[in-house]
Amino acid sequence: YPEQYSYMLELKRTLDAKGHGVLEMPSGTGKTISLLSLIVAYQRAFPLEVTKLIYCSRTVPEIEKVVEELRKLMEFYTKETGESNNFLALALSSRKNLCIHPEVSSLRFGKEVDGKCHSLTASYIRAQHHSNPNLPVCRFYEEFDSVGRQVPLPAGIYNLDDLKAFGRRKGWCPYYLARYSILHANIVVYSYHYLLDPKIADLVSKELAKKSVVVFDEAHNIVHLTEFISNVARETDIYLANPVLPDEILQEAVPGSIRTAEHFVGFMRRFLEYLKSRLRVQHVVQESAPQFLKDIFDKVCIDRKPLRFCAERLQSLLRTLEIADIADFSAVTLISNFATLVSTYSQGFTIIIEPFEDRTPTIANPVLHFSCMDPSIAIKPVFQRFQSVVITSGTLSPLDIYPRILDFRPVTMASFTMTLARTCLCPLIVGRGNDQVALSSKFETREDFAVIRNYGNLLLEMSAIVPDGIVAFFTSYVYMENIVASWYEQGILENIQRNKLIFIETQDAAETSMALEKYQEVRLIIVVVYSI
Repeated sequence: YPEQYSYMLELKRTLDAKGHGVLEMPSGTGKTISLLSLIVAYQRAFPLEVTKLIYCSRTVPEIEKVVEELRKLMEFYTKETGESNNFLALALSSRKNLCIHPEVSSLRFGKEVDGKCHSLTASYIRAQHHSNPNLPVCRFYEEFDSVGRQVPLPAGIYNLDDLKAFGRRKGWCPYYLARYSILHANIVVYSYHYLLDPKIADLVSKELAKKSVVVFDEAHNIVHLTEFISNVARETDIYLANPVLPDEILQEAVPGSIRTAEHFVGFMRRFLEYLKSRLRVQHVVQESAPQFLKDIFDKVCIDRKPLRFCAERLQSLLRTLEIADIADFSAVTLISNFATLVSTYSQGFTIIIEPFEDRTPTIANPVLHFSCMDPSIAIKPVFQRFQSVVITSGTLSPLDIYPRILDFRPVTMASFTMTLARTCLCPLIVGRGNDQVALSSKFETREDFAVIRNYGNLLLEMSAIVPDGIVAFFTSYVYMENIVASWYEQGILENIQRNKLIFIETQDAAETSMALEKYQEVRLIIVVVYSI
């Protein structure tokens, strides 16, 4: 297609200039293969200029799709040139998606898998195993550690299943094999979190070369994602490293007030009691990090400096105590990360204390949010560290908003349209319901019962006459949850289910991937999803 050629021209200009780019091209136009074709050709032509392609996508199915596109590209190279493929490309995902240990891989949640894996592979557990052979360790990790590090992964294209099959044949752990192999791989495909989440990036992506090209595909949600990654009011499946910290803090000595374990535990208990007192509120409270630090100093005499070292000190304590299952300490890890972040960043974050959850507005269940208001904080190290970063998606307009919000200077910004051989799109705007009520999702009318009912009736009537699938987009997760709950109470969802199956996207990546997979299988359904 003409737009593919134009897209590759702009991409090449970005690589030639050794800068960053923002490129928009509609879905279904071959954006992924255009990216891979150009960058792989650039790597082959200038191996010293671009040493590695780091391709970041959102979900496991998207990662698998990229690897399959890459496999077809390499097969084409082999067919055209007659030369064997000497590129190493692999996908990397969490332990849950790569583990082949019978006992560990059967666990349901990622946090449980990580905790169990740590209890079998920790250095002190392995040391104790030498004196007590009855103590369980992971035989796959032991085999990889003794043999696998000396034998590089053969050239080829490896998706997650390929890595697991290779690991079973060799008796090596696929997860640690993949983590070790990304250092000498030509192409790495993994989730955004491996670059943007400092807790994970410090473990996995720390040693990747500067002469790498980073691609953030499906990047229309990258602003939300970078804010989300820096927030503390969430759970993460890995907490083995510190939150993002300036180098001078990591090199500084731990303050004497928390240097001994006894003092540190007392310090954390005092901090926890302060947090509990702050959560006893009847109305929403919002304040900046400096205001929070002043209040904590005035009330419980906790200084800013020891707070900055809480995350590092807790990890040191857990290592010293040789804790096998760190999943049990996720709550105190969350608090220590919050203490470190709130005392490190005086700007770009805000603290919000809510007395109720959105889902239960009548039941007291206070929540403290430490929210990142500046998404450039999470992505800034990526722009500083790598030669070229390409942000691309099917929907990025307006393009100029991304450089401003993410605080970088792109060398190229371009948007491409789709070339259609025939007229296959028919946009239709429904302005009013069948009772003449104006339809709008603007904030002022979101709670209007008549508007909610009319949207539901429109979807119900469409489901009765559309033979294929229907996708309904909402403006936010909260709006979607409120609307779907209202439709359920009104019986609209029950009526829709007589015509179609219903899948609802959640913020859980695994659940969403499963819903989209089932949608492709069944097709005669409605999928209720969120998108912007």
